[in-house]
Amino acid sequence: MTKATAAAAARHDADPRVLRSQAIILTAATTHFTVHGYMGANVDVIAAEAGVSKRTVYNVFGGKEQLFRAVVDNAVTIAESFSRDLADELTAGDDLPADLDRIGVRLATAVLDGPVVPLRQLLIGESRRFPELVSDYYRRAPERVMRTLADHLAGLSGRGLLDLDDPMTAAEHFAFLVMGAPLDRALFHIDSTPSRSEIEANARAGVAAFLRAWGRAPKR
Repeated sequence: MTKATAAAAARHDADPRVLRSQAIILTAATTHFTVHGYMGANVDVIAAEAGVSKRTVYNVFGGKEQLFRAVVDNAVTIAESFSRDLADELTAGDDLPADLDRIGVRLATAVLDGPVVPLRQLLIGESRRFPELVSDYYRRAPERVMRTLADHLAGLSGRGLLDLDDPMTAAEHFAFLVMGAPLDRALFHIDSTPSRSEIEANARAGVAAFLRAWGRAPKR
């Protein structure tokens, strides 16, 4: 549950009906904001798309700005959950290329084959109107993922499997190699969204390049 929805739940004593309304409204609002932007968004339309009254939207979230902030906060909560899951999955196995392949594909798929790209496009467009919101999203979402990845790469380096001095730089290189170019094209609406197979193939090619640059393990 996000900060905004948690506050709303507290105001309504966590009524299950309110919680259901929150989830429905957030889903509709997320799609609506990513399509129309903040200025082009309309609470009446969001309410209709959610199948609730406009009064319900205002009762649960407040006005348009509060709803927008709740949408971003919900996305941040999902990203934080992804970071925790990624940290749990980052176990150093015996097959370094296969382990990094798995991580690269997981990261690239999460970013490129889901709601992350439309949300980033939305936030980039609204960065001047909500600079603190965009900064908070960056710190708690992509930057946190990079720190998680950097910690794992540092551990691999400590075991003598990678040859690197700066884990954060290595993490940034890893991320760009497995998804950077497709992400740039997606953010600028260039080319169609890559297929799952294309995302995975690009990620594995990126991991191979990363290992050629940083790896001490035998090359494939």
